[in-house]
Amino acid sequence: MSVRRDDLQALLQELIREGGNLWTADACGITRQGTQIPALTHRDAYVSVTDKHRILVIGGLSGDERDVTAVERVASVYAESEAMQAGIAMSFVLSGNPDGLEIDSSTDNGAGGDPTTGYPPVDNFFLDANNPESRYLWRWTIFMAPDAVLEVVSGEVTRWEASDPVGAIGRSLNADSIEPADSMLAALAVGQPSGLGTIPTFRITVSLNQIDTEVGRFLANIAELTAPTKSPARLKLDSRRDRSPLDVARLLADKYGHTLDPLVYTQGVAISGRLRVAELDGTQPSTASDVASLVEPFASNIESTLQDAGGQHLAGLVWCEEMASATGDPRYESLLLGAANLFLGRPLGDPPPVCDHDYRTEDMFFAGAVLGRAFKITRNAQYIDVLAKFLLGGDVQQPNGLFWHADDVPFFWGRGNGFAAMGFAETLTYMDDDHQDRSALLSAHKSHLDALRVRQHRSGMLTQVLDEPGSYREHTVTSMVGYAVARGLRLGWLDESYRGFAESLWNAASERVDDDGGLVDGCGGTGPQVDARAYLDRPATFGFDDRTGNLALWFAVEMERLSRV
Repeated sequence: MSVRRDDLQALLQELIREGGNLWTADACGITRQGTQIPALTHRDAYVSVTDKHRILVIGGLSGDERDVTAVERVASVYAESEAMQAGIAMSFVLSGNPDGLEIDSSTDNGAGGDPTTGYPPVDNFFLDANNPESRYLWRWTIFMAPDAVLEVVSGEVTRWEASDPVGAIGRSLNADSIEPADSMLAALAVGQPSGLGTIPTFRITVSLNQIDTEVGRFLANIAELTAPTKSPARLKLDSRRDRSPLDVARLLADKYGHTLDPLVYTQGVAISGRLRVAELDGTQPSTASDVASLVEPFASNIESTLQDAGGQHLAGLVWCEEMASATGDPRYESLLLGAANLFLGRPLGDPPPVCDHDYRTEDMFFAGAVLGRAFKITRNAQYIDVLAKFLLGGDVQQPNGLFWHADDVPFFWGRGNGFAAMGFAETLTYMDDDHQDRSALLSAHKSHLDALRVRQHRSGMLTQVLDEPGSYREHTVTSMVGYAVARGLRLGWLDESYRGFAESLWNAASERVDDDGGLVDGCGGTGPQVDARAYLDRPATFGFDDRTGNLALWFAVEMERLSRV
């Protein structure tokens, strides 16, 4: 039977029915034509402990329908074999080049790229104009971190290739070395892909009538191993996951929160995070002294600090609360209240003066971060009332529970929803329990968190565009929502049914924080965009990044605080 791009989703669902509860439908990327790259994710693919060998099977990189048919055959055989299922957890990418499958033109993907070569990709995550498939497949595979990857290719002459042809399995299969050197399989087995470790890889070129026998040989070799042999990539993820939230908070505080130039939330939140870590460690006096030197130009020149400041700048003053508490210096409260007063002056329910006119979600956090703290200091109800009415105003939250980026920007941007979650969490933190708007705010907040939980990826991450399953797993929204959930659990407005959500977000986020404070795939600065493609194409940072690091730091601290309740 001929297989084309439009057949892939139906094929995916058919295999899911065959497998019962083995798999969930997944997407590991999006092509330039907007096609989801379909995948089947085994229920054990991302769990921390399993007694099964985890194998990822990839096909269709060439765009050849015969390769897709071959992978489909492997999946069907696995779905029918209880013996295989008992010891092996297999996930599948049915067609790594779905647009190439549609045009049926060698390995071309229809955008001038070739997903069979060009690995490891080193930049343009995930906005490559020609070959986005390689970036999505690379990152998705590495952070799944299977014990081995098997590529299935259709061909008349049977040939095995292995990243370690002289290893036990390679010798048993009489395998050659994998070629070419810039293929995905070759690159996965060298160095530290995406900062993790290698993954053993294999490729079988085989005719359809021999595929059961040859794949059976491979799986028999895997089954002979006395216990699952984790890949170096998986071992690295395990070691990251084993760190406590305080361990992660300390390493992030060592890297972030040491600059404030310019005054902006992407640096100010990290300064607050440093002070929170110091409080947990009992070292706040020395840290506060260091921070005092850093922020002195702002504290000693309040008028110039606040002149022409927008919401993103004013939210960079969140550390004023911790500094006032740690030092008793009244200037910090004066600076914070001066910032809060800039949010006043418009009718209740309208966006505050320093916010954009269209109820942007980032302003929900900026306002919540400043006005909530001002209410705590002064007990002046005006601050909390302006904040509450702003959060409840506009038409940004949709019937599905998610937030558009703004009331005239109808896209479910990941970090936009993170801003909303944090804005509500900050507001609920400082608002009195008997405030007239608390019930409405809490209802909207829970509806939002429930909608996010439904859309959480099996890895624990949330995505860059929440209604595009193949969009990249994005770090800032994962940390921001995790912070909001952990805060709600700790302070009691969320019940224990949300704890698993917080923990899964934490596990995923912490796996993407390396031991030098580098992070994986935080969306760069993003204003309102004209379409969903523009959000998909926002660059993802890898390594040191103030924006991603400061939000991860707050999340780590909040998880540590939750663990002490």
